[in-house]
Amino acid sequence: MPSRLVILFSAGLIFLLSSCATEHSEIVLAKYDNNKVTMGDFEKAYTKNVGSLEQAKKDSLTKLKNFLDLYVNFKMKLRDALVRNYENDPSLNAELQDYKGKVGVSYILERYLVNPAIKKLYERRKWEYRVSHIMFKADPRELKEKEALADAVLDSIKKGASFEDMVQRYSDDTYSKQNNGDIYFITAGQVPIEFENAVYETEPGQVFPKVVKTSFGLHIIKVTKKQSRVPEIRASHIVAAFRSPDGKVDTAAAKAKIDSVYEKLKTGEDFAELAKKYSDDPGSKEKGGDLGFFGRRTMVKPFDEAAFELNIGQISDIITTNFGFHIIKLIDKRPYPTFEEDKDNLKKIFQKQGYNIVHENFVDSLRNKYNYQVNDSTENYVLSKSDSVKLDENHPALEELKDLPLFSYAGKSVSVGEFLGKVSEKKNYYGKIINKFILDDAIRAVSEDYILEEAALGLEKTDPEFASLMDDYKNGIYIFKLQEDEIWDKIKTDSASLYQYYLDTKSEYNLPLRISFVEIYSTKDSLINYYYNLLQDGADFDSLAALKTERPGMKQKSGKYSLDSLGSNSLYQEAAKLENPGDYSKPFKNAGGYSILKLVEKDLPRTKTFEEARADVSGKYQESENKRLDQQYIERLKKRYEPVIYYSELEKAFQENK
Repeated sequence: MPSRLVILFSAGLIFLLSSCATEHSEIVLAKYDNNKVTMGDFEKAYTKNVGSLEQAKKDSLTKLKNFLDLYVNFKMKLRDALVRNYENDPSLNAELQDYKGKVGVSYILERYLVNPAIKKLYERRKWEYRVSHIMFKADPRELKEKEALADAVLDSIKKGASFEDMVQRYSDDTYSKQNNGDIYFITAGQVPIEFENAVYETEPGQVFPKVVKTSFGLHIIKVTKKQSRVPEIRASHIVAAFRSPDGKVDTAAAKAKIDSVYEKLKTGEDFAELAKKYSDDPGSKEKGGDLGFFGRRTMVKPFDEAAFELNIGQISDIITTNFGFHIIKLIDKRPYPTFEEDKDNLKKIFQKQGYNIVHENFVDSLRNKYNYQVNDSTENYVLSKSDSVKLDENHPALEELKDLPLFSYAGKSVSVGEFLGKVSEKKNYYGKIINKFILDDAIRAVSEDYILEEAALGLEKTDPEFASLMDDYKNGIYIFKLQEDEIWDKIKTDSASLYQYYLDTKSEYNLPLRISFVEIYSTKDSLINYYYNLLQDGADFDSLAALKTERPGMKQKSGKYSLDSLGSNSLYQEAAKLENPGDYSKPFKNAGGYSILKLVEKDLPRTKTFEEARADVSGKYQESENKRLDQQYIERLKKRYEPVIYYSELEKAFQENK
């Protein structure tokens, strides 16, 4: 039996060995000068390059080695950029700041406004609520009175008055009033956001404790039911219509018909066959009554309510709607989509329904964060100098006003002149006659740009993902500058250099057999034979083609086809069979008609002249020089930094959690 000392020693040794083992992300794959490339750096860069971790794990060791070579070259170039002091280059920093501001604003709105909102919308749309309301139409002229009335009615309900009685006495919504205020089932994204927020904060059987104001009016909201939402169902139906094809209404006959069908279903007859035989819905009967998939509130309420209560395969009782008597069979239920599947749809719903309000609240939170303030005295002074003046950069009192501070944020001040220069970007206000209302809104609109850009410029400190994005862009700027200094500015594209490259690579610039020809075309064989006889009798081919060819688009060209290769179309192949310029073919049939062709020119396969090849030569020359100079640059970096690459360690790449 081992002693306690041996056991303790073994445990200590295991701990010592494990603590000395290099963490996977810290494995060194390469060294250059006093710098290193770690496994963590490499895996992150490779994953980004191939698009996903799953793909990275599948790739071969050869691909990983090739990328590591390129990545080490990339890192050495970035090191050289630091040596050249690019970090303190004013033009590069200005470009980076400009990009940071523009991209940062889009990033902020997407990450901190849109994404949270659509995720919230996604979670909300898993549920549907049955809702009733009392609505008060709110004309602006009597808004205060209606608000007082709505508050009084809500107070009465809180003290025990019947919600349904209050609906009948006070609601201005005549449609829902006849159903005691019931507006049926709703889900997120279907109603104004203020209404939706109140619904989702209220439990079934409860009344929201405040009067809610929307663009439709004032609302007292009651939730009567909450349940999991089925996005869409697929159902079939058989309908016995009240109205016959000749326009007569006979509900008794319809009832007798649907009762008869219902009895047949009870005995086990096929639903689809009965629909084809008896249903009065011409749009679905030939499909066995199949209505396809549809969502809540698509069908009339009694039909909708019955259909969504069924289980798959279940057949309903007889349902009465305004159209007739229905029997419904539920075929399928569409499951709730994943967030990624529904993401684009959620964005559309959010943009249409709630974006403006959420956006305004988000920007207001930033205004508070950055201590945004409008200089009231300056604004009033601008107004005093703006009688019948348009809001633009040509204000008649600009010299007097331009240096006055109009608003401030984050310790910075924006002058009237700066504001008037920026307001041209705000089409809702630019060029409007200045008044207090227009000026207030224009200041808010312009200041929003400054506020969002301020948030963007400070985002690197708080958002690692954005910081990484900016690092990538900064690296891209540096690499571009290095390429410019070391390669592009050194490439000589003078005619002498291009011509010498052409001579060295002349065999790469070849032209295939090319021909040009004229066609006489007709849709009738009798006419084409007539034209051929005229040619045989000495008629001029070109003149005859200009007058008689019928091919669409070729009449204005007198039937002439320009010099081109045989692969252009089948007519070129036919014309190529002719030996000498001036020879013409016998009539032959082709798609849609008949043709006679005359050969105009036959340019045999040959090497392009320098002028013909100049564009190709220039492109290939620059590509060749780019590779040559880049390789020379990399060789200089290798001599300077003496990189060492540990290819054997690559076998551990993407293996940590396999």
